[in-house]
Parts: sequence; structure tokens; C-alpha cells
Amino acid sequence: MSTRLAQRLEVVQPSATLAVSARAAALRAQGRTIYPYGVGEPDFETPAFIRDAAKVALDAGATRYTAVAGTPDLRKAVAAHSERARGVKCAPEQVVVAVGAKHALFDLALALYEPGDEIIIPAPYWVSYPEQVRIVGATPVIVETKEEEGWLLTPAALEKALTPKTKAVILCTPSNPTGSAYPEAALRGLLEVLEKHDCWLIADEIYAALVYDGFKQVSALSLASEKLRERIIVIDGVSKTWAMTGFRIGWSITPVHVAKALDVIQSQSTTNAAAVAQAAAVAALNGPTDSVEAMRLRFEGRRTRMVDGLRAIPGVKCRAPEGAFYAFADFRALYGLPSAHAKSGKLENDLEIATFLLEEAGCAAVPGSAFGASGYLRFSYATSEQNIDAGLAAAKAAVEKAKR
Repeated sequence: MSTRLAQRLEVVQPSATLAVSARAAALRAQGRTIYPYGVGEPDFETPAFIRDAAKVALDAGATRYTAVAGTPDLRKAVAAHSERARGVKCAPEQVVVAVGAKHALFDLALALYEPGDEIIIPAPYWVSYPEQVRIVGATPVIVETKEEEGWLLTPAALEKALTPKTKAVILCTPSNPTGSAYPEAALRGLLEVLEKHDCWLIADEIYAALVYDGFKQVSALSLASEKLRERIIVIDGVSKTWAMTGFRIGWSITPVHVAKALDVIQSQSTTNAAAVAQAAAVAALNGPTDSVEAMRLRFEGRRTRMVDGLRAIPGVKCRAPEGAFYAFADFRALYGLPSAHAKSGKLENDLEIATFLLEEAGCAAVPGSAFGASGYLRFSYATSEQNIDAGLAAAKAAVEKAKR
């Protein structure tokens, strides 16, 4: 039938959280207080100097097309920022600016992955990683990690998963959804394995500036040998660090030949990111860092409140994350708890637990099964301290009531 949709869509899974999100919106419309623990963006205002730079850029004429891969100013700023952060020389020609980091990852999928290719993705994983692999006809190879090992991919597990079909390994550190981050020794172990295999390492470092308790964030690019660096691609952007999600500016840092391929792909899709948003990103990268540190400190305090509040809920366990702004909590002890919102009358999975918390406590969290980790829930602490305290108190009360 000529009017049918493309078959590639048949392998892409719809969001497992749509029902919960829709119900949260409905409850909010009814006047219920909903605690927004599902958000994946900072709740802080974009720093004033960045907003001012955008206004100036508009008045100066930043309203037209730019080069596909980004303005020269932004590519230079990204290269300089990467060199400062990672200690590795970076040329502007290696940078391709995209409409957010997700877009940068999708362009990479188009440029690198083919049917028959395998892409190794540690679980728990960000929801879009496997779906972007599937939509271009490649195969995601999900490798389980363990909470007791910090949710980190081990060298032994990586070695076992690698095959001649492996085209890339995707590593997010700090991680969405767990907040776990790879210390230097753990990264070195993975790089030693990858030295012996001919595949790409895609390092998603969008949360790199948000680490806590003195954790030392190190990039795989910083630790790799000069030869291995030719197979490492870094994904980054301004959305998390500077609270600029709506500006939609992300980028990839790749070998020059890959950057040229991405330029071709992007020229036939979005063309360039918005000119005014690129100007704002230049201001962010070249500007003062005090606002970034202030946000990081607030997140660090919120992380403690969130983890402590989750641990106070009967039966719930929660590992303290090293970075990002998510707590990934183990709710499996609530299986069997009576609930009118469960199909059998008792909670049997993380989606039912998420529904229970939403209906009974107004807590909108994301089921862990969406990230490949059934029985867990992701709670974002990119929300106010008041929302954290009040929502988790309500969740505790709801669980205690159900246990009576």
C-alpha cells in the first residue's frame, strides 16, 4: 500500500511514560498539586548575561541563516571550551553545532550506523539511545550494569559484548537516568579494552559540569591515547550547564572527516541551529562561571534532600548519585502493596508504582522500565527544595497508609 508509514517506525518503541505524563497533566488541570520529578531540565533562569547577549544579537541582525555546522564564533568557542575542560587540543573544524545534543546524536546515527551494525549501550540508559539506533536499522546491544557496582559498565562486561559487528559504544557520564559517573580508573579500564577493538566510543558529556562531593569529572578524550582519540566522539551542549534547554544548542566534537559528513547530513535536514541561540551559546561559553557554580551548589543540596527523602519512604533504597540531577531509586520492596491503581489490586511493576505515587501523593516520577531498569523510578531534583520536601513527605505518607 503506497500510503502506509515507513516500516522503520515499527521498531521504535513509544514512550512507556506517556500514560503517566498524560495523567499528571489531567490531575494538574483538575487543580491537584503535582510534584514535577520527571523533568529533565534545570528549573533555574538562564543567566542574565546570556539572555542579554541574545537580545544584543537580535538587534545586531542575528536573524538569518548561518553556516550549517555553526557560526565561526561558536565553533571557536566550543573548541576553546573543550580544550580548557578536557586538556586536549580541539580545532573548530571538528565541531558541528546541532539543534540540541539529541539532534547531534541523531545525526551521528545517520552518519555511522547501518543495518547489521551493533551499538553497545549500558543499561540503565537514556531512552533515546536505543531508539535512535533502531530507527536507522542498526541493533542496540544492551549491557546490564549493577547498582552495587555504581551502575558502571565494567571492562569485563564490555569485552564480552564486543563483536566484529560492534560499530560504537555509547557512554553517558554523568548518567541520565542514574546520575552515576565514571571515575578515572573505571574509564581507563574501558579505554584499555577499546584500544584493541575497531569501533567508535561516543561519550555523552552533557552533564559533565554537574558533579558533587568533590567528584573529579574526567573525559574519555582526556585519558585516551592519541590513536584512540581518532575513534572518540564527544557530545555536549549548553542546555544543562547553563539552564538553556529552550535555546536548543548542542554539538559533537569528532575527527574532521566525520564532521564533514555530519555537515552534509545536517545540510539536508535542519540546516543550521538558530542564529540568535548560537550567539547566546557563545556568550555562555566565553562568559563568567559564577552562575554555573551557583546552580551546581543548589543541585548538590537538592540531591541530598532528594536521596534522604526517598530513603525515608518505607522499603525504598536509593544510591547517592555522583552527578546530573536525577536520583534512581529502588522501589521493588513495594511490590505486593495493596493499590486500587494496580491491575491485580497489588503493585506488581514500576509503572503501577509510578501511577500509585501520582494518584495518591501527586508525585510525577518516571518508571525505570523506560530506561531498561524495571522496579526503579527516576526522580529529578531539578525542582525547588519545597517541592522535594513536600512531595516526598506525601509519598511516604501514602506508602505508610497502604501498609496499614
